[in-house]
Amino acid sequence: MSDPRYPIGKYEPQPYSDKLREAWTADIRFLPALLENTVSRLDESQLKTPYREGGWTVQQVVHHVADSHINAYTRFKLGLTEETPTIKPYEEKSWAQLADTALPINLSLTLLHALHARWVAVLESIQGERWDREVVHPETGKHLSLWTLLGMYAWHGRHHVAHITTLIETKGW
Repeated sequence: MSDPRYPIGKYEPQPYSDKLREAWTADIRFLPALLENTVSRLDESQLKTPYREGGWTVQQVVHHVADSHINAYTRFKLGLTEETPTIKPYEEKSWAQLADTALPINLSLTLLHALHARWVAVLESIQGERWDREVVHPETGKHLSLWTLLGMYAWHGRHHVAHITTLIETKGW
């Protein structure tokens, strides 16, 4: 792996296909269980270990995924109910330092199970051209389709699980 920040590589947008939609929706559906299984045998000391030098701890990564996917779910709902809404970015590095990231990870894992169940229900309701609906990122001015967001967040979950699994393999845990 050349860059430990991107153990599965960077996200690459893909053209729409039913096969990818099914795969990416499955990634969203199964991420909570995958993440939970990945961290289930880690002890307190291991959870406090950064996944790479200068990176977040495993605990912070788990809480970050919950923070990020709360925002993702909201972005999808905005994109489906408003005309090209401007989304609200957030300072993820600052969020990772807030007091709630010191709480037990089971809180974020439980949140992810519920959130992803709702999110998948929304994803499975999207048909045809509705995948082309867009949100606008205010910092870049970029218009992002719901299809692009689906790919990004499917990648995002796998990306952070890979951070943790790479650490586990490297440390021999």
